[in-house]
Amino acid sequence: MRKSLKAAALAAACAVAGGALYGAGAATAGQSHANSTHEPYNIGVLVKDIDTYYGTYADADGVYQASPSSPYARDLARIDADAKKYIDKAARKARQHGEKPAVVFDIDDTLLLSLDYEKRTNYTYDDATWKAYVDRADRPAVFGSPELVRYAKAKGVAVFYNSGLGEAQRAAAVENLKKVGADVNLDAAHMFLKDKAAPPAYLSHCATPAAWNCTTVQFKAGTRKHIEKDLGYEIIANFGDQYSDLEGGWADRTYKLPNPTYFVS
Repeated sequence: MRKSLKAAALAAACAVAGGALYGAGAATAGQSHANSTHEPYNIGVLVKDIDTYYGTYADADGVYQASPSSPYARDLARIDADAKKYIDKAARKARQHGEKPAVVFDIDDTLLLSLDYEKRTNYTYDDATWKAYVDRADRPAVFGSPELVRYAKAKGVAVFYNSGLGEAQRAAAVENLKKVGADVNLDAAHMFLKDKAAPPAYLSHCATPAAWNCTTVQFKAGTRKHIEKDLGYEIIANFGDQYSDLEGGWADRTYKLPNPTYFVS
């Protein structure tokens, strides 16, 4: 379930105001769930903090963008530098053990930045407007992420995508990823989306054509298990902007990318 800024103000506040550390498996200011008995962080101040963190500005077309010199960009650069060193080392080690190394990427706000949508909707979520936004296929890249995808490929690592986007949004996701330079393994065998009408057999414990009951963690962890157990890969790294992208195992290392704008449980 995706929660808006108003519903997850405290979790986001911890990430921004607390000078959060992001990285391999590190918790965002030690908090992975939105739960507090205290007065939440003031939303007006929080929005200003988010703008400062992203270095938010409107480009010539009026689209809200993140600044490449922002604290957000610097945090991403540190994550990417660590991940590249790790991928290179882990891939060589996996092959030495006769394993097929792979990496898994979430898409929304891991590869494609949704800051413009969040700003224009005042950090609230609406299914119809979100789907229309995704279908435009014009989101900018999350700084450094397409390069990381290409780096993994260059090191002989299989790239998979594990996203909560619906099956109907596949074409738009592929088009958008190509535009930002993440044109690696964008076929259906490597990009796993939510297919509620015809869920795969490996999710039968929580999804049938009659009812989709998978939580985000069940869906994503179940997909990673499928990649490892059924497809025969060793997932050396899993990248996501939400803790629910990363929880549930089936990855040697997890990388939490910064995102203080919403919370997916």
